[in-house]
Amino acid sequence: MERSVYHVMMDTPSNPALMDQTKPPARERILRTAHTLFYREGIRSTGVDRIIAEAGVTKVTFYRHFPSKNDLILAFLDYRHRIWISWFQDALQRYGNNLLAIEPVLQEWFFNPVFRGCAFINALGEMGTMPEIVHRVNQHKTEMRKVIEGLLPDNCDREDLAGAVAMAIDGAVVRAEWGEPIEAIHGFNLLIEGMRCLTP
Repeated sequence: MERSVYHVMMDTPSNPALMDQTKPPARERILRTAHTLFYREGIRSTGVDRIIAEAGVTKVTFYRHFPSKNDLILAFLDYRHRIWISWFQDALQRYGNNLLAIEPVLQEWFFNPVFRGCAFINALGEMGTMPEIVHRVNQHKTEMRKVIEGLLPDNCDREDLAGAVAMAIDGAVVRAEWGEPIEAIHGFNLLIEGMRCLTP
């Protein structure tokens, strides 16, 4: 899938006004660079010096905005949450804004060249001993469940079912990251098709 909406939105600054500037402010450059490197290569394997070099800032500038790498990690997760949830909601709208829309949304995500799994699951695996990381992961997953809940019909237990669908999405994401996106989507679809509350 060439330059999908997912890819475009992941590469877009969170503040649209910055797009009109030839060079975004230093904090934005640092955050966008960290977003790319942390997601693509991992948090632990990406050093501060590399982020500083690729963002084109000085160490003084970096530490003025982010006193430690941990501060940058938390800012990265907040940034990722904003752009991912925005993309997720937009994609669901484009595909019908119902539970069946999740399948093409996952397909758009999994088959994009920048896909490296869920940034929050990845962060939990790498940095799960940090309570702040766990808190942000929980916040992200809670908001994702709320979005899913809004897709469900009224004739079922929407809260519990949204939790089950979100768990199925997470499982599909992990399997897709293993290199089996087709199998991941197929398994997810089997679960969705089996939900009785989808029957009118």
